[in-house]
Amino acid sequence: MRRVWLRRSLLALIGLLFVVSVPWYRRAGTGDPPGMLFGLPDWVAVALVCYAAAAFLNAGAWLLSDVHDSLDDSLEEALEESLEEDPGAEPPANREATP
Repeated sequence: MRRVWLRRSLLALIGLLFVVSVPWYRRAGTGDPPGMLFGLPDWVAVALVCYAAAAFLNAGAWLLSDVHDSLDDSLEEALEESLEEDPGAEPPANREATP
């Protein structure tokens, strides 16, 4: 349950970062030149930092996700069926698939 809460929190933070990345805080038509950060206009630097942070948070959210793979289930079912047909058979050894 904690993983679900943490994942949802990360996704909420990603949404918040996208809202913060929009330069809504700048006054239109003031004619003031934008401040500079890292050689970029301040609003561009803020947007890039927000997008980079969102990418890392997204990676964390995916690591906390349980992805169900139907192929694994199909292989398990086939193995169970083959063992039911021949109860004395041993399950195949795990080995890497070769290309």
